[in-house]
Amino acid sequence: MGKTRSARHVFATLLTVAPLVLLASGCGKSEVVNVDGSSTVFLVSAAVAEQLREVNPDVNVVVSQSGTGGGFKKFAAGEIDVCDASREITAEEAAACKKAGVEFEMFEIAFDGLAVLVNPANDWCDTITVDQLKTIWRPESAETVQKWSDVNPDWPDEEFKLYGPGTDSGTYDYFTEVVNGKSKSSRQDYSPSENDNALVTGVAGDKGALGYFGLAYYEENKDKLKLLAVDAGDGAVKPTAETVRDGTYKPLSRPLFIYLRKSSLEKPGVKTFVEYYLKNAGIVAPQVGYVAVTDEIAEANQKKFAAVSGTASAK
Repeated sequence: MGKTRSARHVFATLLTVAPLVLLASGCGKSEVVNVDGSSTVFLVSAAVAEQLREVNPDVNVVVSQSGTGGGFKKFAAGEIDVCDASREITAEEAAACKKAGVEFEMFEIAFDGLAVLVNPANDWCDTITVDQLKTIWRPESAETVQKWSDVNPDWPDEEFKLYGPGTDSGTYDYFTEVVNGKSKSSRQDYSPSENDNALVTGVAGDKGALGYFGLAYYEENKDKLKLLAVDAGDGAVKPTAETVRDGTYKPLSRPLFIYLRKSSLEKPGVKTFVEYYLKNAGIVAPQVGYVAVTDEIAEANQKKFAAVSGTASAK
C-alpha cells in the first residue's frame, strides 16, 4: 500500500492484467467479481482491484466502464456485483432494481470536482462563471452560441469545439443538473465520450476547445490542458483537494459512490473486494486524483458494511 499509483499507471496495468484475470477465472481459480459503471469511479475501483490483487491474487476483479447509467442497467439486470456511480441512483433505476429483486447498499467512497478545461493555447479565458457555462451548454445554445465571442464580446471570434461525457454518464447528469438546472438538459452538438481520456485528447487538440470531466483526468494531463477557475457568484475558485472537500468549489464538487448488490455477498470474492475497498479507499482515492472522504463517512461505511455482510468487526 506504500506505492503511489497514477491513473495512467492503472490504465496501463489493466490493459495487461484484465485478460489474465478472465483467463484465471476460466481455469476454475475462483469467482469473478464484476464491476462496471462510472468512468470517473473506474479509476478508484481499478486501483483498488490492482492493489488487492497484489495481496490476494485469488480474488479476480474485472473492472469496466460503461457510464453510471449503463452500469445501473447492468446492475438491475443482475450482470454485475458492484456498480460504480458518480451520482446517486435515480428513482427509475431503483425501481428497476426492485422489480428485478436486486437489493443493494450504497457507499460513499470519495469526493470529486468536475474540472472545466480549455486548450493551453487559450489565452483569453482564465475564469468562467456558472452563468457563462449555462449560456454555452443549455439546449437552445446549439443555434446561437458557436463562438467564444457569443458568450463574452471581449473574447475572440474563435469557434467552440465542445467536449463532454456521453448521456449515460453520471458526470453528464450531474453537470447538466447543477449548471443548466435540469439533469440531461444539454445541447447535443458536442463531441461526447464515456472515455475521459478521449475527452482529454479532444480538448488538447483544438485551440477553441472547452470541455468538462473529472478532476483526476486533469491531474494526469496537466501538460496538455488548461484548468479554468469557476465563479458561482462568490469569486473564482479552482478545484483542489481542499476546495472540493469543503464545498467552496461550487457547484461542481460531488461525492462518488459504489453500489453493492447484496446477493453478491454470497460470493466470497465480492465480500473480500468490498471490505478491502472500504478500508483502503481513503488511501487509494488521492493516489488517482480524488479527495478522500471524511473519517466520519469512512467509519459509517465500515459499520454499514459490517451490518450488511454479517461481519463481526469491520475495523
